Amino acid sequence: MSATVPQKFIKPLAIAAALAFLYFTVLRKLGSDWWTDENYSHGLLIPFVIGFILWQERERFDDKARPAMWFGAIGVGAALFALWAGTAGAELFLQRISLVVMLASVVIYFFGFRLLRVAAVPLMLLVLSIPIPQIIFNRIAFPLQLFASKCAVAAMSFFSIPVLRQGNVIELMPLGATEPKKLAVVEACSGIRSLMTLVTLAMIYAYFTRPKVAQTSVGDGKERAQTKVYATFGFWRFVILVLAAVPIAILTNALRVSGTGVLAHYYGTRVADGFFHSFSGWVIYIVAAALLFATGWVLDRARVIFANTFRVGLLPDQAGGSPPLNKMSEEMVGQ
Repeated sequence: MSATVPQKFIKPLAIAAALAFLYFTVLRKLGSDWWTDENYSHGLLIPFVIGFILWQERERFDDKARPAMWFGAIGVGAALFALWAGTAGAELFLQRISLVVMLASVVIYFFGFRLLRVAAVPLMLLVLSIPIPQIIFNRIAFPLQLFASKCAVAAMSFFSIPVLRQGNVIELMPLGATEPKKLAVVEACSGIRSLMTLVTLAMIYAYFTRPKVAQTSVGDGKERAQTKVYATFGFWRFVILVLAAVPIAILTNALRVSGTGVLAHYYGTRVADGFFHSFSGWVIYIVAAALLFATGWVLDRARVIFANTFRVGLLPDQAGGSPPLNKMSEEMVGQ
């Protein structure tokens, strides 16, 4: 008994095989970085999330799409040039960005711009999982280190703890100590790791809990206008959640560093190392995730008020909150 591949899957599988062959070296090195670089370890989950999203949206990739071959061909050419330039110049970031450009261009070439909007979230998730150049990474991480150290000094001063800051190094006198001790807010304590991960989580959370809009082909112009206005709420909810993840990650990390500084005064600098350091990182990340989900909850409550104010109909499973995973439907595509 032989298994046959459905006709509609042949073209996507052929495209995937060709891209895998073309970008094999790039993908192998990217996977290695995900495995070894803790700042981007969340990338190990991204292919599975992207696959799940695309599988749910598989019905959209049909023969009714309107391909934009010229735009797609131009994008493919640009991606190939970027891949060649990145390979010749040994620039990994350029090679990896060329993969994103190639995927977007292939979607445009075969399916058109409408389907590109379906693939927008998977492409953004892929971009967030690509390690940025080290020079840019340092330009982001060091200011975060300084901000966290300033917050720690402010918190310790609030508790009347003598402290001195020199850059990202905090000097304090633990109780019972005979000489000052130093705490360095190093790159790992900058919060950039939790920032990258929380922004990715915000994007995934916003996508899978996007609101539905009751759509109907009947009704007067006013009702259709109100429905369209309400439909844009899903887009702005997505944007707000992703943007909110940035200050949430930065402030919760500053809280972690501040708490570590205060505890170091009473229990010694050993609290900044080992188990407590790792455990506090997990606890703070859970707090950050909870704040992100709370932001989504507030936006959902605002959605209900918005709907009642403008008398826009909600679907039954939307009256109380975000949709479950098995009841997701169209959102920002084709509105």
